[in-house]
Amino acid sequence: MAKREVREASELRAIVDSCQTVRVGAVDEEGMFIVPMSFGYDWELDESGTPRLTLWLHSAGAGRKAAAFGANGNAGVDVAIEMDCEDGVITGPYACSYSFAYRSIMGTGRIYPIASGEDKVYGLTRIMEHMAPGAPQALGPGVLDRTAVWRIDVARFTGKQRQPKA
Repeated sequence: MAKREVREASELRAIVDSCQTVRVGAVDEEGMFIVPMSFGYDWELDESGTPRLTLWLHSAGAGRKAAAFGANGNAGVDVAIEMDCEDGVITGPYACSYSFAYRSIMGTGRIYPIASGEDKVYGLTRIMEHMAPGAPQALGPGVLDRTAVWRIDVARFTGKQRQPKA
């Protein structure tokens, strides 16, 4: 096991729950790009206790990101994900001994456009529950028509952390 690797499912979920932004990496005809996005998620444990992570995202339906994410339609597009929580500076006796405390998730998966109104509502609800628990979740008129909703089925992910020594 790597020095800072997080393997415990409950600790991995705590990292995902603490993060507010996921960075999604993809490739289009212009090359590679990374875009930060707000997200919601579903978390399940399979029969062996291995976590399964699904991310829900939303954006405008036009632009480079939307074109790249929707390039293969319902077949989906391969993406990479990264999210992290900044936990402060770790001090030391000299400049190069300083570091940064963090918790992070990195992984790969496939992103799919969501077309069904019912599935869009579900995805937007997951986003609101993660980003603003307890906030009103009523959708205004026309929201579903003008909002693109995306689902990432995360195929594999790992967690890392660095915390100050007690």
